[in-house]
Amino acid sequence: MRHGKQSWSVGVVEFWSIAAVGPLPPHSDTRRRHRASGFALYEVLLGLAIFAIGILALGRATQDCLNASTLSATEDRVRQILANRMAEVQTKPGPPDASQESKIDTGYGIVKLTQKSVPADLKDDQNRVLSGINFVTLTAQWNAAGVTQSRVIEFYVYRSG
Repeated sequence: MRHGKQSWSVGVVEFWSIAAVGPLPPHSDTRRRHRASGFALYEVLLGLAIFAIGILALGRATQDCLNASTLSATEDRVRQILANRMAEVQTKPGPPDASQESKIDTGYGIVKLTQKSVPADLKDDQNRVLSGINFVTLTAQWNAAGVTQSRVIEFYVYRSG
């Protein structure tokens, strides 16, 4: 050991360590304790503000997910109502009703279901009118978040006779 220094070598690199000759000066020790004593008030407030913004964003995202889930469930219910009515019209004997309207409570609100049926007036390749074919239009209307929504399904129904 020379003049308070040690050296050792590992391979080609030499490491030097300076031995402390005495205690640190009193002013540097005070600064070190002051820096390590804790967070300043502005750092705590900044951390709380960032946390609050994160919580608000998470709440908003959760609300958006719930709204999307409700809208999806409503549309699924309306599609099921339209499919059920189409199956009823197709399986009911005789020609479909020319006009019919009903209101159905879905649990998500009232759905107004309108049915219209007109002769299709289709012609074959020899230009003869095909009778017994009706063109049916089913329309479902409902309110979602104050906005009127609607879905339409159109299909043909054949009744011989």
